Amino acid sequence: MTILDAFRLEGRIALVTGASRGLGQAMAVGLAEAGADIAGLDRAPDCGETCALVQAAGRRFLQVSADLQTATPQDLAAIITQVETNLGEVDILLNNAGIIRRTPALEFSEEDWDAVLQINLKAAFFLAQAAARSMVKRHSGKIINVASMLSFQGGVFVPSYTAAKSAIMGITRALANEWAALGINVNAIAPGYMATDNTAALRADAQRSAAILARIPAGRWGTPQDLQGAAVFLASSASDYLHGATIPVDGGWLAR
Repeated sequence: MTILDAFRLEGRIALVTGASRGLGQAMAVGLAEAGADIAGLDRAPDCGETCALVQAAGRRFLQVSADLQTATPQDLAAIITQVETNLGEVDILLNNAGIIRRTPALEFSEEDWDAVLQINLKAAFFLAQAAARSMVKRHSGKIINVASMLSFQGGVFVPSYTAAKSAIMGITRALANEWAALGINVNAIAPGYMATDNTAALRADAQRSAAILARIPAGRWGTPQDLQGAAVFLASSASDYLHGATIPVDGGWLAR
């Protein structure tokens, strides 16, 4: 097998959460272009654009409609069963779905705290648990969590998001410690400042946007497509000896 062959994902099935747009859509399409069939989970009732892009890459697409805000661990286990029944065994789980709430910490509500922790952390953990229970039977699997620059830093006005993303980096390490010997790779991608809906308010604030761009050595906001290479690497055999890592894709932000 050549090194390029190690990056190929033919015959693999990937479950991608938050697949209808933004980072999730781009990474789902990247995995499909590398050969994987895609199950796209989203609370949106239709991932039509993602479906079309995946099918244009010659791969199968399964729509999985679920609201992670209300999903229980049992619901998440049922999602894995649904994918296995309709598409095949899950080889790759990409925990991408997330929300953000911006409010000063002195005014932050319990409702906003719980909402962010539920989707960004609790659902990600229990979906990983459900996927791993299937993967361990085959002694093979790739779990990719989406962390953040705020896994490394504190940020401002986003205490629940910072807490969740710091914890995502932590459980990536914890799960890697337990599951590496079981044949499961658990790693994370930490996107930098990306041009997505989550950063629309920042990009609309001329002063904040200029300050952010001034610190990024690459001199631009990232795009969802900038994450495709890291996603394919972590989903592929090329990363078989990588466990518990969080890879920043940040235009050099953390190096500054």
